[in-house]
Amino acid sequence: MTLVLAATPLGDSRDASPRLAEVLADADVVAAEDTRRFRALATALGVTPRGRVVSFYEDVESARLPKLMETLRDGRTVVLVTDAGMPSVSDPGYRLVAACVEEGVRVTCVPGPSAVTTALAVSGLPTERFCFEGFAPRKPGERARWLAELVNQPRTAVFFDSPHRLATTLAEAADVLGADRRAAVCRELTKTYEEVRRGGLGELAAWAADGVRGEITVVLQGAAPRKADLADLVAEVRSRVEAGERLKSAAGEVAEAAGVSKKELYDAVLKDRG
Repeated sequence: MTLVLAATPLGDSRDASPRLAEVLADADVVAAEDTRRFRALATALGVTPRGRVVSFYEDVESARLPKLMETLRDGRTVVLVTDAGMPSVSDPGYRLVAACVEEGVRVTCVPGPSAVTTALAVSGLPTERFCFEGFAPRKPGERARWLAELVNQPRTAVFFDSPHRLATTLAEAADVLGADRRAAVCRELTKTYEEVRRGGLGELAAWAADGVRGEITVVLQGAAPRKADLADLVAEVRSRVEAGERLKSAAGEVAEAAGVSKKELYDAVLKDRG
């Protein structure tokens, strides 16, 4: 009774681990985002699955869930694979994992390639702290609100985008975040035509305007620390305390976000109280 989340190669089948081949061969059921792509991968790995192979893509995820849970309850092993990278990370899988956790079904993982960490590693941007933003919003209004949230985001941000929308996303990002904000566009990671373009958002938007193909992952530099006004920070802490937060907790969170000393801000709030 085990659900195995199995990471698959982004492009080069030689990145697959021996353990991936083993679990694919031995699974009672392989749930694949795209069964044709899965069978091509199995052939490349020299694997002949002994179990059933069923489709498990976004549009059928909810419908397939009950049968897969029944299979797991019967004590069998289900291996979940998506087209490239780690299942449930902007790919099908979250609902199945949540259902397994709810029922106490064992969930494990065959770790492996991830476009998120691969792009982050080759971007040349800070990696100590980062956030993953999934896919850039398609609709203009939602995209504008999303970009506004990134204006003061101090962490390096990683997101996916469609090659058809990339130029628009980068151009709007340059307008909102600044043309000089550094970024890296990673295209076709680990594949024959892998390309990593680094530069300011304005420069990258101009490059993408000519058209881009392939799987796209973008890494965006975090916002530079802004010089905080202590009086404004004190007012923010007081507002949060009045709303019901504990002083120490509010002061700590505000100080961390602003990049100032927690003790200095805490003492300033106490002094302001008189």
